[in-house]
Amino acid sequence: MTVVMIAVAVIVAAGLFRTLHLWNRNNKQPVLSVRALVVGRRFEAQTRRHSGDDNASQQTQSYTYYVTFEVESGDRMEFAIEGRNYGLIAEGDLGKLTFQGTRYFGFDRDNNRLGQMG
Repeated sequence: MTVVMIAVAVIVAAGLFRTLHLWNRNNKQPVLSVRALVVGRRFEAQTRRHSGDDNASQQTQSYTYYVTFEVESGDRMEFAIEGRNYGLIAEGDLGKLTFQGTRYFGFDRDNNRLGQMG
């Protein structure tokens, strides 16, 4: 029993360390706004099953949405974004991407859709 508790504590501590390290690394990065082209979109669905108070099985689904941008240098970056923003962005959109490290702040699409970089 003690070994299991120690293992759980180590796993939780490692996850917390990783989260704090990423948060700190992002905070040290400048906030950048760059021209970018949307080159990909995807989402992941996660289903969780759990039992309710009456032992009836219930399930909930959650989604994580991702958009891949290509910047003028040719580098590609993928960001997790909110679902309400995911529906407003399409492959081929050209605009201004604002981010800090791995944090997505927004994408302002140009009026002319399906633009080309350069």
